[in-house]
Amino acid sequence: MAGGLLLMLAAVGRGLRDEVEAVSQEKKNSQRRNLDFGTRHSSVSRTAQRVTFTGKLVGRYYDSRGNPTKYLKGVEAKAARGAQLLEKQKKEEAKQPSCNSRWSQESGGEVWCDVGVPRLVQRPLEIALTGKMSKRCACFKEDELGQAGLEVYDGCDFLAKTCRV
Repeated sequence: MAGGLLLMLAAVGRGLRDEVEAVSQEKKNSQRRNLDFGTRHSSVSRTAQRVTFTGKLVGRYYDSRGNPTKYLKGVEAKAARGAQLLEKQKKEEAKQPSCNSRWSQESGGEVWCDVGVPRLVQRPLEIALTGKMSKRCACFKEDELGQAGLEVYDGCDFLAKTCRV
């Protein structure tokens, strides 16, 4: 991984310790993207400051010679796996177009499809990425509506192109 792992410090009582166990995969991926962006762009804006390398913290991630420990290698492997899962999820979701949506305080929300009908569908890789299950709205043609796992929005007609949410 370019630039090494961004060290995360967790507050524990009065002290700090190097730990990523309690950090969700989603947050680790976000930190990784931020670090990668920072290493690719020397200046994001006039007020952005570059991070200056000052050394390696001896402990969980680096030994006294500055070499990565097994723990660091394991964390980097998990981060790489998370990035792979995220990429796979993007490719899977690209196969089925997302619904259009809008929301206003006066009208509430609605979803619609230019082609097909809106359905809620489970994100299969979401559990591995975040530990939670989530759904997204995707557009399906009539001949695809027999697929398992598709949910009609509550109060929406089976073939409606627009649904109130």
